[in-house]
Amino acid sequence: MRSIHLPFFSIYFFVFFSRSVAILDPVDYLVLQSIRKSLSDLPGSAFFSGWDFTGDPCATFPGVLCSGGRVVSLSLGDPRAGSPGLSGRLPATLSRLSALSDLSLVPGRVYGEIPAGLPRLPNLRFLALSSNLLAGPIPPSFSPSLKTVDLSSNRLYGQIPSSLLRLPSLSTLVLSHNRLRGPIPTPVSSPLVHLDLKSNLLSGDIPALPSSLRYLSLSSNRLSGRTDRVLSRLPCLVFLDLSMNRLSGQVPGEVFAFPIVSLQLQRNFFSGFLRPSGPVTEGALVDLSYNRLTGRIPSELAKAGTLYLNSNRFIGEVPAEMVERVVQGRIRLLYLQHNYLTKFGIGPGAAVPASTSICLQDNCMVPPVAMTCPVKAGRRRTRSAAQCGAWSKGR
Repeated sequence: MRSIHLPFFSIYFFVFFSRSVAILDPVDYLVLQSIRKSLSDLPGSAFFSGWDFTGDPCATFPGVLCSGGRVVSLSLGDPRAGSPGLSGRLPATLSRLSALSDLSLVPGRVYGEIPAGLPRLPNLRFLALSSNLLAGPIPPSFSPSLKTVDLSSNRLYGQIPSSLLRLPSLSTLVLSHNRLRGPIPTPVSSPLVHLDLKSNLLSGDIPALPSSLRYLSLSSNRLSGRTDRVLSRLPCLVFLDLSMNRLSGQVPGEVFAFPIVSLQLQRNFFSGFLRPSGPVTEGALVDLSYNRLTGRIPSELAKAGTLYLNSNRFIGEVPAEMVERVVQGRIRLLYLQHNYLTKFGIGPGAAVPASTSICLQDNCMVPPVAMTCPVKAGRRRTRSAAQCGAWSKGR
């Protein structure tokens, strides 16, 4: 029998290639096939045109990243701005990708429930399925390795699983714009830095939160109760939005001295005097409008760049520091309408810059400057003497 002799370089190439290139795990290969059957491109998207199963998925499939013959990262859909995304359902077989560490889904029209086993994948660190049509409850169990969970802008309902807020590595949790109900579970022991639960149907008190938080948004819910004990223990906050809830009591003075660049507490039932423990961050946005705040406006708020104090019960003169910063153009917007203020002490030679919006109407004074009030502020320029008399003593 005639023997076959291969050139040395051919033998070397064969051995090297077979040892250095891993073949995709058969289970992972079948999962990718099930994804292709369950999801499809919306008109204008061509994400799956690159999923040709005659080739190597790890080398040619868009959004697929492998390591050691296993799928470790999946980015489903074209991530470029304006991409229409995908439609269909997430297959339950996703929970068989045991090496998966990152899963993201671009905004689109993917519907149905989140596969129960998906968040439990042992190596999963990043899960982002926002801006789709996912419905049903949030799965009850999660991988302890998760660091980021973003399920925002879907149609999820039910309560937030208590286990989600006890994950030992979770730093970012975004569940905003869903239909979640009930209280925020306690205890919240995850080392959260970013927590966004806005635009849901959550109720009850705000529980104790980790002092590591830098971003907190709970707006547009049905939360109630006092906040002084909770907020005073969050010294790292840079962004705070508790607007459009049913929160009451005094605004804790500590929050004004935190490094917050956006402080939004509007449309609640906060009451009493403001007693800031320090000045607000230079140029910050501060919105305390539509509450029941009383007393004089603190001068510590003068460093804000945008300041909404309208629709409260403030009395007395506008602080001189605030007037000075308006004239300097350092306060870009100042809304003080619908209070009981008696004076805005601008000098006779001073003027409000054209770039600044200011509204003083419906107070206990005739506005001394030209105003740029919003339409919803109404047309009444000043309050009646009877109204002002009732509040002149700080009632």
